[in-house]
Amino acid sequence: MYQVDAFTDTLFGGNYAAVVPLADWLPVAQMQAIAAENNVSETAFVIALGDGAYAIRWFSPLAEIDFCGHATLAAAFVLFRLNPNAQLLRFRAPAVGELSLSREADGLIHMDAPRLAPEPVQEPPALLFDGLSMRPEAVLVNRQAWFAVYADEEQVRAVEQDPELIRQLAPRDVVVTAPGHDCDFVSRYFWPANGGLEDMVTGSIHAGLAPYWAERLGRTELKALQASARGGVLYCKVETERVRISGYAVLYLEGCIHLPD
Repeated sequence: MYQVDAFTDTLFGGNYAAVVPLADWLPVAQMQAIAAENNVSETAFVIALGDGAYAIRWFSPLAEIDFCGHATLAAAFVLFRLNPNAQLLRFRAPAVGELSLSREADGLIHMDAPRLAPEPVQEPPALLFDGLSMRPEAVLVNRQAWFAVYADEEQVRAVEQDPELIRQLAPRDVVVTAPGHDCDFVSRYFWPANGGLEDMVTGSIHAGLAPYWAERLGRTELKALQASARGGVLYCKVETERVRISGYAVLYLEGCIHLPD
């Protein structure tokens, strides 16, 4: 097992993910138990397929999830480390299809993700407004989360959630976002229904955030900051059907998991 800090070039920054390369899938209950024991945002399990691609699955401490961007970046970091001559990786997962990842000479990893732009909501759920300490100026939604849009970065940093109310919005989570000062946009991600109170850096939600801000700002290349306690920087490029989400990663540990026979 490897533990990696993703979307950062500094140890103890970004978001932590565990990566477990396997020869075959373990029972689902056992993979879930490993993810709960690791107690990091996500644990990614990967298996090499016969055609050079990898199957990937993601587990939070609470449940298997459809797509996790930072754990995918972490898995690519590990596989590039194990295969230093590789320049391109392909991951496959049922909910998102095939993901291509490449790397630059300086270690920047590019992840090609599906474009999951959110749609405006005319009548947002009351639980969303009740669960946030400040009322957003707009609300959108995609299959992953409710998007609460604020006027400025200070509001995103200051907003507080009521986890008991936000949890009731399951299966969707909540992302709060606004224009940034030293970047194009900032965000925070609340997910008490699916993993924890607040995610440190959420690669997957930028498949929705980047298209929204690209349209609003009139640019296709954007720099994003997830303004969590650890913080993380993401570089996004929006295309017609895809979003390229890029970032750095740092190795924290490697070790062995001892399972019962």
